[in-house]
Amino acid sequence: MSATASDIDGRIGARIHALRTARGLTLDGLARLSDVSRAMLSRIERGESSPTAQLLNKICGGLGVMLSALFAETEKPPSPLARRADQPVWRDPASGYLRRAVSPAQTGSLVDIVEVEFPAGGSVAFDNQRLAGADQHIWVLDGTLELELGEERLRLEAGDCLMMRFDRPIVFRNPARRAIRYAVVVSHGAARP
Repeated sequence: MSATASDIDGRIGARIHALRTARGLTLDGLARLSDVSRAMLSRIERGESSPTAQLLNKICGGLGVMLSALFAETEKPPSPLARRADQPVWRDPASGYLRRAVSPAQTGSLVDIVEVEFPAGGSVAFDNQRLAGADQHIWVLDGTLELELGEERLRLEAGDCLMMRFDRPIVFRNPARRAIRYAVVVSHGAARP
């Protein structure tokens, strides 16, 4: 997908606005639930800010959705096929990781697949919200990925797969001198918004 960063920021902002209003939340209400300032939320919704993965994770926590909900292509008709050229791609401005939404959008599937290219030496932390019935599998495709799950430390090599719940803080690290790739398979476990 050849969208510019501002196009992607605009789509993410519009999606946050749609999810917020569908839940009957004001900017102040979402600010309280997400621990993100009203001013920042307003800038994000207007597409005037390039939010980091950590910031988007907080907003998702306030909305009660997973990160994948922000990348759902709602303006296109549903299709069971997602061609690589049409898959939404987003780069975290803080860590530099590249996130590709692989799964076809709006199919009603309870599973989302995301491909991540993580730069050398990169690190990103998420203070995961508790989502009942939801879990994710991290499948390392190429390279080595280090994870901190609360107090637990893990090292995943190519081919390793880890299932984990959204129930504790997590830090992803690439200790290598080259980019690594991994897939995230998210199971929503219940009907999605």
